[in-house]
Amino acid sequence: MDEMTAIRKAVEGLRGDELKAYLRFLLAQISLLDKKESQPAAIAELIELYDNVVSASNRREAGKISPDDTHVHIVVGHSFAGSMKQALRQIGWSETHKVIVLEEDYAIGPLGDLDLPKGRQARIDWFRDHISGGAEAYSSFEEEYEELLRQVAQIPERAEVVIWAAGNAYEQMGMRHALHLLSNKSNAIAVYNACAICEEMYNRPDAWIKYRHSGEIVPDKLCDALARMDGSGMLLPADIERLRQEWQALSEQAKVLRIWRAGAVVEVPADSYDQYLLEKLDLLQSRAGNDSFLRAARLIGEAMGHCDPTIGDDYFEYRLRTLIYDGVLEIKGVPAAMRYYSVRRKTSLG
Repeated sequence: MDEMTAIRKAVEGLRGDELKAYLRFLLAQISLLDKKESQPAAIAELIELYDNVVSASNRREAGKISPDDTHVHIVVGHSFAGSMKQALRQIGWSETHKVIVLEEDYAIGPLGDLDLPKGRQARIDWFRDHISGGAEAYSSFEEEYEELLRQVAQIPERAEVVIWAAGNAYEQMGMRHALHLLSNKSNAIAVYNACAICEEMYNRPDAWIKYRHSGEIVPDKLCDALARMDGSGMLLPADIERLRQEWQALSEQAKVLRIWRAGAVVEVPADSYDQYLLEKLDLLQSRAGNDSFLRAARLIGEAMGHCDPTIGDDYFEYRLRTLIYDGVLEIKGVPAAMRYYSVRRKTSLG
């Protein structure tokens, strides 16, 4: 393969912000070539960039789904995906076991009509309006969703699909969405809970851990969870249809917060955990013996650490800002991100 063909192939593999960043850097380096004194450095930077892009393209090619694959694992979240890929490499399965990543936090935000551009735009708009960093995170959502659909379409007919979902709304809704996306596929489908498997295998009375989500599992333990795929997680057609109907029903509801309660995904009002946040704020300030401003990151960390069911920091931070806007709390700093500001109960001017 000549260099120009390699460059074209590498660039075609880039998506969204990654491609934009590549083009901006490329233009900047080209402009430096006009300045004689900057040419050596610019050329060196371009060569390094070329090597990086080709390496990234090669990694994508190695992880692409192929007709010879025997298993396709669908996981929710990049953290879990990274551990899953590493575990598959460790046990020598990576050649025939591939990974599809669902990147969305399915526990929050609107989910209606994700099959249509209008539904995806509604989700983009909600995150941009309510979640810090939402505009950046969703700048390439349409392209990422199309890539997800392409990957699902490439699953070989004879490959077993393994969906991993722990006991939280984030992964349980992801599993249901995956089944929805697989509606036109006839593959055998199994569902396993890596957290439950690892807790059963490793927890002892004197040393135990309760996983909040699968991304907390280290690759070495995940290898053992993979070895426990014994067919017990295989879904019957009736199970698949029931879970698909649950996805449809939940996605059509207007609420933007979902929790895992008593073995089911339940939609609750947006302000359901506002009082919980305020109680945590009061508790932390009472421990400090004053009512001074408390770092937002400290409060949200405390709330996440003790909350059952699992709710992410993005949602808690959104509700904290809502309490500020509603006049319940006062702020010190700028709410660009939770590390930049502090809060306390609003005091009376009188």
